[in-house]
Parts: sequence; structure tokens; C-alpha cells
Amino acid sequence: MLQSLGNHLIVELYDCDYDFINSTPLVEEALVKAVEISGATIVQSVIHKFNPHGVSGVIVIEESHFSVHTWPEYGYCALDIFTCGTEIDYMSALQYLKDTFQAKGISVNEVKRGILDLPIKLVHKPEKREDQNEARVQ
Repeated sequence: MLQSLGNHLIVELYDCDYDFINSTPLVEEALVKAVEISGATIVQSVIHKFNPHGVSGVIVIEESHFSVHTWPEYGYCALDIFTCGTEIDYMSALQYLKDTFQAKGISVNEVKRGILDLPIKLVHKPEKREDQNEARVQ
């Protein structure tokens, strides 16, 4: 049965609000809120402000990451939302970021990551798999 380990959204936001996507605190706050909306768990946030403009950042989550790079001078923002498992609501997080950055245009490419053909149902971060235990017993 073909299954994927994760979903990777590659997002381009156009005609975003210059002041918002050029503000390190606002961009970080928006990313944190998006992660909260998605139901993911934050591990660590790193945000960097460029001179004279632009912000890059990543929030590492237990389920993978949310990342951003902004070009305020062009009103452009690139996002990566990579989540593992089936419990994360990444589309609601994306809609929140689009609205918050006041993007007038959006392009989204979704890539299934880790497509595997396995006879068992994939479980996000399983502590142990039954077939591994059976192999150890034999």
C-alpha cells in the first residue's frame, strides 16, 4: 500500500504587505501562530533580519518545519511547510499566513515526501513496530 511520510508545501505569496514582511517580530509571531493553528509542536525558532530589508526564518517543529524568506521590496514571500504524519492541519496554517501577510496572489505546490510501499499503516513516530519486535524475538 503506497503511503507518504509527509507533506511538503512549497508556497509563493505575491503582493504582500511590505511593512509586515519586513518586520522580524511580526513575521516570527505569524509563523508561531501558524504552527499553533496547524496543531504542530514547536521545538525552536530562528529568525534573521537582512539589511536593508528581508526576513528569513525557520521554526523547527516535532513534525518537521515551517520556513520563510521575504523580499519586501518585491512584495514576495517564499514559504515551506513540511509536516509529517496525518494530524497536522497545514492548510489552515497556510491560509492564516496568506491572510496575515496580506498576499494578493498565491502559488502552492504540494509534494508527498517519503512515498513508501509498505504492508503496514504508517504511524508518525512509532515507538516500535510489531515486525521489528517479531524479528528480535526470532
